[in-house]
Parts: sequence; C-alpha cells; structure tokens
Amino acid sequence: MSETYVTVIGNVATEVSYGETSGGVPMANFRLGVTERRYDRERACWVDGEAQWLRVTAWRALAVNLIGSLSKGDPVLVTGRLRVHEWTDGEVKHSRAEINARSVGHDLTRGTAAFRWAAGVRGQPSAAAGGAGADGGGEPVPGWIVNALESRRASAVAAAPRSPESPTGVREVTEQQEAVSEGQRGGEERATRS
Repeated sequence: MSETYVTVIGNVATEVSYGETSGGVPMANFRLGVTERRYDRERACWVDGEAQWLRVTAWRALAVNLIGSLSKGDPVLVTGRLRVHEWTDGEVKHSRAEINARSVGHDLTRGTAAFRWAAGVRGQPSAAAGGAGADGGGEPVPGWIVNALESRRASAVAAAPRSPESPTGVREVTEQQEAVSEGQRGGEERATRS
C-alpha cells in the first residue's frame, strides 16, 4: 500500500492536547482548519470557500515541542502522512481525515517567529561544544547551521554594551566565545586536510 504525504496550510483550530501512551511515548494532537481562498471575478474580491477540518497527530519530540510553540489561531504548515479513518455508528457512516505529522511550522507569510533549540532534541547543537555537534545519539548538525549560530552569537556579543573598565575598542572574550573559536579552528583544520 502506498502512503500519501501532504503539506497543508491552515490555522490551529483548537488548543494542542498532550498525552503519553502506556509505554510513555509523548503524543499531541490538534484540529487544523483549512479554508480555500479564491478570487471572485464577479464581485472583484477574494472570498473564502468551504472550510475543511483535519486532525493533526504528532509523536515524540515533535509532540513535546508543539505544546510550547502553538496556540489556537496560529497559521501553520503541516507536513505528514494523510490517513482517512472510516467507521459506522449504527447505519450512519463517518469519516475523518488525519495527518500523522512529520513536521509543523508557523506560516511566515503571515507573521514572524523566532526559533529556539529544544533541550534533548536530535540534531541540537551541544552547548558545551559551542554548537559543534549533537547530543549522544543524535544526528550531526550540518556545518552551515553551526556557522550561522556561531555568527549570530558573535554578533550578539559584539553588540553587547561594554563594561566601564574596558578601554574603548577592546572587547572582552568570554570562555564560551573561546570554545566557539576553538571549534571553528578545528573545523577549518579538518576542511584543509580533506
């Protein structure tokens, strides 16, 4: 049986509900409202079409992150596996479309968002290593992401106010900055050897 993967743009219609399976696996779900927008030439304006309602279910780290990230009404993009559940109640047939989410994010065409790394998530830069790797069993973070994070940290440090004891034009270097700098040098050495 082939599986259908979809990306849907809509609005969070309910608060995110969270729970865990009997085995302790985190699970969250919410209802997603999707309304078609089309241009009505006769009235010369945009009109809303029929609303569709989908249930979005997320598991593990994504489920945990949804709780702190989404609120009712937020515009989102959801990517995942589409399933249609059918059942009968007496003689009445019912069906419900559900997306088993792989990824959920805010729709940035309608607003802005600021990304924050979640503790313990695969692919998260290690704080001790200055962003140079991942936690024990995770995937390595691509180099361009590590470089972007280090650049952002360096910009924030450069923009920070200097202490009155520091002479003008002299910037204090913290231990964290030295760790980041050491990580960069190590990466440059590996790149030149390749």
